[in-house]
Amino acid sequence: MRAAVAGIGAAVAVAVLLTGCSGGDAGDGAQEAKRLTAAEVCRGFAKDAPTAAALKAAMGSERFRDDLSEPDKALELLRDATKAPPADSYRPQPVKYCRLLPAESEKDSLFIEFGPAQKAPGLNPEHAKVVTSYASGLQAYSSSGIGRLYFSCGLKAPAHDIVVEAAVHGPGGIPDTDLEQRTRLITLANAAARQVSAELGCEKDGLAAGVPSPTAHPTS
Repeated sequence: MRAAVAGIGAAVAVAVLLTGCSGGDAGDGAQEAKRLTAAEVCRGFAKDAPTAAALKAAMGSERFRDDLSEPDKALELLRDATKAPPADSYRPQPVKYCRLLPAESEKDSLFIEFGPAQKAPGLNPEHAKVVTSYASGLQAYSSSGIGRLYFSCGLKAPAHDIVVEAAVHGPGGIPDTDLEQRTRLITLANAAARQVSAELGCEKDGLAAGVPSPTAHPTS
């Protein structure tokens, strides 16, 4: 009898061990599924070669996670803004269309957020000295940490035309003298803006195809 009980106990232990191993494999598979290529993140906004290269270089990673992105919520915010002319005081909180983390780290995130704007604000002389401006949309400029792009979204009636602001926030710790990082960030903002423009059905958005060209470099 004792031998039989011992045998049953051993069988149960083996079964538990095997189940535990199987669960671990499933977990590893789930983790692997979150490690996306540049072409796969945020609805594929970075699937073309120049944008994918900009993303990988900006974040120093080949694989990413985008499970905190809210593209549907961002598009809903913009669609709501097209239903009526915005009041002068209308300034809703922008929504993170795309938020990325390197697959191997919880730090150094990059995110691109969208919201409606009254207009492209222009640059005051002091700000213009420390950012790089680019040819895309109504206005585009970037430092090595933050880039902003504004474009006009012309829509067919009864929808109302709006101005859309895209802001890209890059990883911290990048020297502000890194002019290449500025171009990477504005390239990502521009690619995401083109995707959003297409989803909204915007006409004559003026967004650059590919990598936006710099028009003015910092002078200080």
